[in-house]
This record gives sequence, C-alpha cells and structure tokens, in this order.
Amino acid sequence: MAHSRVIIFDTTLRDGEQSPGCSMNLEEKLRMARGLDRLGVDIIEAGFPIASEGDFEAVRSISKELRRPIIAGLARATRPDIERDWEALAEAARPRIHTFLATSDIHLEYKLKITREEALAQAREAVAFAKSLCDDVEFSPEDATRTDLDFLCAVVEAVIEAGATTVNIPDTVGYTTPREFTQIISTIHERVRGIERAVISVHCHNDLGLAVANSIAAIEAGARQVECTINGIGERAGNASLEEIVCALKVRADVMPYETAINTEELYPSSQLLTEITGAAVQPNKAIVGRNAFAHEAGIHQDGVIKNRLTYEIMTPQSVGVPDSRLVLGKHSGRHALGRRCEELGYEFSRRELDLVYRRFIALADEIKTVEDHHLTGIIREEMQKASAA
Repeated sequence: MAHSRVIIFDTTLRDGEQSPGCSMNLEEKLRMARGLDRLGVDIIEAGFPIASEGDFEAVRSISKELRRPIIAGLARATRPDIERDWEALAEAARPRIHTFLATSDIHLEYKLKITREEALAQAREAVAFAKSLCDDVEFSPEDATRTDLDFLCAVVEAVIEAGATTVNIPDTVGYTTPREFTQIISTIHERVRGIERAVISVHCHNDLGLAVANSIAAIEAGARQVECTINGIGERAGNASLEEIVCALKVRADVMPYETAINTEELYPSSQLLTEITGAAVQPNKAIVGRNAFAHEAGIHQDGVIKNRLTYEIMTPQSVGVPDSRLVLGKHSGRHALGRRCEELGYEFSRRELDLVYRRFIALADEIKTVEDHHLTGIIREEMQKASAA
C-alpha cells in the first residue's frame, strides 16, 4: 500500500504561545524552534510579526538560524501586515507568508463589518500582494467551519486563482465534528476549480475535545497538511496535539496509509522542553506524553505487561522518546509487579516472604495511593528485621 505524505505544520510558537501563561521570550522561542527542527516538522509558524516587536524579532531570528524547515509568519489580509511579515522573513531559506481573513457571516457582520463580496475581494487582493513578494503563500478563511459552504468554495477558488499554494480550512472555534468536516473537505475537493494546484490544510481547535479526530477525518478526506502544536497548547482549550496525530497515523498505518517526516523519538523530549520553557504542565493522563501514558497500576495489566508488552501497550515508550514504561505501585497492583520491583531494587523473596511484604504494601497503598521505592525499601527492611529476630 502506497503511503501518502502528510505535511506537519507546527504552530506552537504562534497559536500555542497565545495560551494564557505560555508566552515565550526570544531565547525561549529559539530553543523551542531548535527542538521542533530536531523533531522534523515540515513548517514552523514562528509568530505574528505585526503583533509585537518580540514576535517580529522571533520570526526574523528563527528565519536566519533554521535552514531546513519552511518558516511561516502570520499576517491579516492587509498590506501593512503582509509587508511586515515579509520583512521578518527576508532572510529565511524557505519563507512562507500565511495570511487570513474571516469568512463566516457572524465574523463578517460583527467583527469585520463587511459584506461577503468585500471579503472575497480583500482575500483575493491580499493573496495577490503576498504572492508578488513570496512564492509560497498560504491563505486561511477564518471560522471556515461556520462559513456558508458555497461561499467558502468561492473564496478558496478565488485565492488559488490569486496564487495561494496552500489553503487552510480552520475550525477556529472547535465547532465541527468528524463527519461534518469530512463533508466540508470533500466538497472543496469536488467543487473548487484549480484545487489540484494547492495543498488543503486543516487547523482544528479542541473546544469539544475533537481536534485530533477532526484533523484525521480531514486527512482521510484529502487534506495533506495538518496544523498542530506540541502538547496541544493553544487558545482556549488548545489545538490539535501534534504527538497524538503523528502517533495515530503511525500506529494505525494499517487503516490510515499516511506518513509524516516526524522523528517520533523526539516527541517526548519536545513535550518536556515545552513544559520546561512555559511551566505549563501536561495532564498526567495526556495521550503519548503524559506521565501516566505508559504507566500501569491495575494488577491484571501489570501482569500482562511483564509477560508481553503488547498486551496493554500499542506502542513502546522508547518509540516516542519516553525512557521506559512505569509500573505504578498502588492498591491495584498485583504480587507479580511487586515482586518485579523488589528484584529491580535488589531483593529476592520466597513466595511466603513476598506475601508478607505484599500485605504491608497493600495496607500502605490504601493510605498513600502511590508507593514509592523508598516506602518499599522501608517495608522490606522491617520485614527482614522481623524475620531475623524470629
């Protein structure tokens, strides 16, 4: 089965940085960008140059230093934004201007106060101007999933005609569902003249917890670029999580014949780097990179994992850069896991001795939830002292 290539567009430094408490200074942005380069992302959206001096400087510095990935800067569909964007990208080996304009009636009426016709003309002019500066132009009709579908197709057709090489369909407010998004992407494919000249991209927010599912539905419907962030950070409930999309495509390649250029062993290090820089902790049960993603506490699960990892692990911790899976010792743990941990700590017991340690361990686990190594060694020493006294 031939695998289609999916382009990974990382917006951790632009949309991700807009999460409350996740702003980064120039040096931190550069460190994170180097991590994204090691990870193998195709495109790094480095900032929104007109938004601030700091964003301008970040896009400029990352453009100068990183030569392999495409570096994108964001711009509203206005001349001053696009000029500022191009100025920041001037030294990039592979620059991309990413310009956007809202297209949903609710945004046109209340935010922009313009008509559909005016929006269509503005989008076309902005893309044509960006194209006069840069070969690689991406356009996003903001709030696409709440935009009238006929009008959305008209906008996509107009911007491709004006020179856009990528058209991104954003689920800006995290409103769509996988089935509906499939329909939107399929319709664009079928109805837009010249669609073969552009890459369809998607950018999903996670307000209903569907960002990754919607992104994958879009890929299956023909999108070939996906916009995402490390740890799923981003405005409000965040963006589609890069590590979840990449691992879903890799683990289920049997039903999704798509590949990415991501070096998956850098996923966990990238997640850790972002946490260290922003101080924003990842929830423990977060897929792929959470503290508990490869942790097993239930006795029956621990027993299975010890016998054969495939019983409860669909990928190895090492494949995503996690040092190893963790058997968490708690009240649901079985004798097998406890025995294994004791051996790792250098103790070997007969069945009867292990039973004594196990009884003490369960009593303690009921009190303190997770039994750490130092608790366990304390129990073992006390039991050994009792045995020698007897």
